[in-house]
Amino acid sequence: MEEKSLSISVRLRRSRTETASVSVPITDEVTTLNEEGTGRRMDVDKIIEAALRIGKLDSTPWEPDGEPEINLHPIQNPPGPGPVQ
Repeated sequence: MEEKSLSISVRLRRSRTETASVSVPITDEVTTLNEEGTGRRMDVDKIIEAALRIGKLDSTPWEPDGEPEINLHPIQNPPGPGPVQ
């Protein structure tokens, strides 16, 4: 005779952290005029924006950084379209 058991489905989320190093060319796009108006200085906010754009390119090599982190998913839905199994 087969023994019956009950189970509860719990939705989990696994997040994997990856890192990449990108090189941002120092161009007029990432600099601003200095206070005296005699030269240019690097603008950190513009450099970060450019780095984030480069990070979205398919050619950016990303590498895993440590083990995946597993947490409880903030939204608990029953699995699939049918009743909970």
